[in-house]
Amino acid sequence: MQLPSELTKLANAIHQQGGQPILVGGSVRDYLLGQIIPKDLDLEVYHLEANKLEMVLSQFGKVLRVGKSFGVLKLITEHAEYDVSLPRRESKTGKGHKGFLVNADPRMTFEEASARRDFTINGIGFDPIHQLWLDPHHGQEDLRKGILRHVGPAFAEDPLRVLRGAQFAARLNFQLAPETLELCQTLDLDELSSERLLGEFKKLLLRAERPSIGLEILRQTKTLRFFPELEALIDVPQDPTWHPEGCVWTHTLMVVDEAAKLRVSEEKADLVLMFGALCHDFGKPETTIWKDGHWRSPAHDVLGMQPTEKFLRRLTDEASLIEKVTVLVREHLRPSMLYNDREKVTPGAIRRLALRVSIPELLLVAEADHFGRTTDDALRREFPAKQWLLDQASKLDVRDEKPKPFLKGRHLLQLGMRPGPQMGKVLEEAFALQLDGAIISFEEAKAWASQRLGP
Repeated sequence: MQLPSELTKLANAIHQQGGQPILVGGSVRDYLLGQIIPKDLDLEVYHLEANKLEMVLSQFGKVLRVGKSFGVLKLITEHAEYDVSLPRRESKTGKGHKGFLVNADPRMTFEEASARRDFTINGIGFDPIHQLWLDPHHGQEDLRKGILRHVGPAFAEDPLRVLRGAQFAARLNFQLAPETLELCQTLDLDELSSERLLGEFKKLLLRAERPSIGLEILRQTKTLRFFPELEALIDVPQDPTWHPEGCVWTHTLMVVDEAAKLRVSEEKADLVLMFGALCHDFGKPETTIWKDGHWRSPAHDVLGMQPTEKFLRRLTDEASLIEKVTVLVREHLRPSMLYNDREKVTPGAIRRLALRVSIPELLLVAEADHFGRTTDDALRREFPAKQWLLDQASKLDVRDEKPKPFLKGRHLLQLGMRPGPQMGKVLEEAFALQLDGAIISFEEAKAWASQRLGP
């Protein structure tokens, strides 16, 4: 394994002081999978006390004590950052991720320390001094087979590992070992913090080429019982005319995979898109009925807002994210509805849509929704509503921003109007006329207001 020269020098310096540096973590796994090794690497150092280790590291750059009591240090150099830690013992003492007793112990063996890892593929180490692979749990074999297998009984001490398994399965296109799947079915996620849950959902939705693989893992491990809004989608029927692919759950898996193709590598934007895709049909379990020989889900777009908000609040308190996603759920049918009725659509309808939601963001979710099915036009990759709506929004200058009112309160004050409720009503009326195209400039708005207010 060819390492950066700086890391080689660091490893030799540690070795000269009696320590045994071992490269661990995702970089080892990813190297064995043929991926590029990142600059930020993880080292575990054996046979060297924390103070002595810190002294060695300080020769190479700035050292931060990330978790001194746990023997965790961060080394920041001109070229990279390294997480450097001592091997440690962990024992479960209570609920949650903080309910662990952690003790650093440089006298441990690699086999002992790696037993706390989650999966065998993450329990592989590389000794840069002797150029040796350390693999006490046969992780390389599982890598070759495409299997996620838990290292040992300690896996169950942190139920978050179920979600880690899901996102790893999706990112690597791996399967859970039968015994790991069985163990995951017994774990309770209720004790986990929203912050940790969101972290794993982010990795699943933002890093996986096919997030559907991870979502299916959550179903197979019975983990969806902790996310009832997702579980409710399973086996909800859909009209085969519009959804020949099957139930709402099947459709949702296809939609998130389509959405993954539309990510732009900007976390906030991609997270809105992916959660919009995941949650877009949350209203169907409650609204789906059999009527006139068809399965229908009337008003599922509007009624999907509440379960979407409930689901997201279990993961985050970020108001902007929650608001954007719930609005996308409410409006996700709008592009197709406007296009299908395009001969009658007024400029006011387009402007009002832009006022409620970002049209480019909406079209990404709508596109994923459209292609996440097996209708003929979806299979032909045809979605004319997208370009049509973009063109209409561009003509009206609302493609990338909301329409702004010409008339503001200060203008009415200049015309002699006194502050009060009536001012708000006049401004609303003026803006409505503007959206409908009856007022097309500030001058026209001011003239209208003068006439409206009278002498």
